[in-house]
Amino acid sequence: MEGSGPIVPSRREVESAVVRFAGDSGDGMQVTGSQFTLATALAGNDLATFPDFPAEIRAPVGTTFGVSAFQIQFGAREVRTAGDEVEVLVAMNPAALKVNLAEVRRGGLIILDSDAFTKRNLTKAGYEVDPRADGSLEPWRLLEIDMTQQTERAVAGLGLSKKEAHRCKNFWALGLVYWLFARERQATVDWLEKRFGKRPELVAANRAALDAGHAWGETAELPSEISAWSVPSARLAPGVYRNVTGSQALSWGLLAGAQKAGLGLTFCGYPITPASVLLHSLASLKSFGVVTFQAEDEIAAICAAIGAGYAGSLGVTASSGPGVALKTEALGLAIAAELPLIVVNAQRGGPSTGLPTKTEQSDLFQAVWGRNGDAPLAVISARSAADCFEVAIEAARIATTWMTPVILLTDGYLQNASEPWRVPNMADFADFPVQFHTQAPAEGESFQPYGRDPDSLARAWVRPGTPGLEHRIGGLERDALSGNISYDPDNHQVMTETRAAKIARIAKSYPPLALERGPEEGGDLLVVGWGSTWGPIGRAVSNMNEAGLAVGHLHLRHIWPLPEDLGDVLKRWRRVAVAEMNGGQLATLLRATYLVDAVPVTKVSGRPFKVAELEARLTALMKD
Repeated sequence: MEGSGPIVPSRREVESAVVRFAGDSGDGMQVTGSQFTLATALAGNDLATFPDFPAEIRAPVGTTFGVSAFQIQFGAREVRTAGDEVEVLVAMNPAALKVNLAEVRRGGLIILDSDAFTKRNLTKAGYEVDPRADGSLEPWRLLEIDMTQQTERAVAGLGLSKKEAHRCKNFWALGLVYWLFARERQATVDWLEKRFGKRPELVAANRAALDAGHAWGETAELPSEISAWSVPSARLAPGVYRNVTGSQALSWGLLAGAQKAGLGLTFCGYPITPASVLLHSLASLKSFGVVTFQAEDEIAAICAAIGAGYAGSLGVTASSGPGVALKTEALGLAIAAELPLIVVNAQRGGPSTGLPTKTEQSDLFQAVWGRNGDAPLAVISARSAADCFEVAIEAARIATTWMTPVILLTDGYLQNASEPWRVPNMADFADFPVQFHTQAPAEGESFQPYGRDPDSLARAWVRPGTPGLEHRIGGLERDALSGNISYDPDNHQVMTETRAAKIARIAKSYPPLALERGPEEGGDLLVVGWGSTWGPIGRAVSNMNEAGLAVGHLHLRHIWPLPEDLGDVLKRWRRVAVAEMNGGQLATLLRATYLVDAVPVTKVSGRPFKVAELEARLTALMKD
């Protein structure tokens, strides 16, 4: 028909979708996923992401060891996980297909760069036969596109080398997926101009590739079984939102906590995956008075943070399990000296160096008990990327109010995952200003550095150099008042019991426990979780509630000391299950503390729980 444009297929409206971009670690999959996340957030969808990095620093190109992936679930409803099954997989080479194929639901769409399926690349990926030719991909819908050639044509004449041109193909793929899900491209164009402002040819090339991929989707006559999708906006509470990763929220929360305490913030760290990104985030906050220091090793990092606390700043350090093990002796020093300190443990798979880029929750015992002597401290955990903000403020409140180190548990998933975050009103968070002791003792009397507040049992915090308040603190046991070194057995008994009683009193400041889901009066099964299991547990329990099952979900922020009303809550339920990504550490802690038959539901594969697997295991447990 004269004047008619390209045929636009009708879009199939869905409540949610799961997309994964996968390719070699040099293919820019994390950038691609991040840009798609930004466009999706601007479209008004709720979302959750799962960046999946290779552990090798630079695996051979085209091998399964070097595959990097980024998964996102987005929808018109509340989204708590990155999704169980992938509905659209973009695989940039055979290795990416091989590693991720099992995660794609049957009937899902697989988009391949056919130019990458050379004999050499197939061999590198471990394929003896091209999977496109042996029928092994028949359960899925397959869309093969010569992306590399399409990208070369899109950027021709823009002055790029062939290698630079090929680096633009991730934006060609992104443009196509933007068209598939009706996403706007302007935010990505703005990012390109900011990111490559000094290389206008790269801005032009990547934009050309992005537009070409989108145009290909608009004009291609796709098979009838391949449709475009429409995902309506989510019904979110009114407010100002922005996309946030766990590390970003954590860094802002630490700064906010320091400000609520009226203190400066000093971060001392040493690079280790997946905690390193926190140093990067905090370093960008220099204009807010944040001091960052990269030490030569883990021990120096925590000792510098303790020194910052001694000087009157909020000292913070961060690591992962192996690095926290190295910090342990100094952590005991902070407990003995009774100085505020925040230690962020971004957990990863272990033991030893384990799985550096995979997620796990196996450091709970290390956090609660992993020190020499009776050395209690506070342990709290974040449940989601956005929750890292509030948990960091809570860590600052506990550390400064009770003069104690606090271990804040996140994990590899939370550090890198992102979600929409409703920007809070900081007036909604109570201040907890630090009152440094400045009053010199009366003539003839001496300052007692371990004299304590009668309510919190916290000792006084004195800035060094305050006239008349010179004193001694350290790691050797000291007198219960004067701080002088003491080996008296009765004094050690008193100090040990006092330190434990001080930590126990922190629980009195917690709000009453409330279930995430389920009847408050109790029922057949209570599922207890902590940390990043919040999303899959919540969705699984919600599904079980809709099926008529009396199941509840309780998620703990405060791991130690445990909430004072936890025992009463547990007793209301016929059975208690604890879902966690370790061998059953919280379950053991609850058994020991409350003598409750807590059944562990565990996973230690380096990947988060899937909702379906958790729902199946919990349903089976109810039938036992």
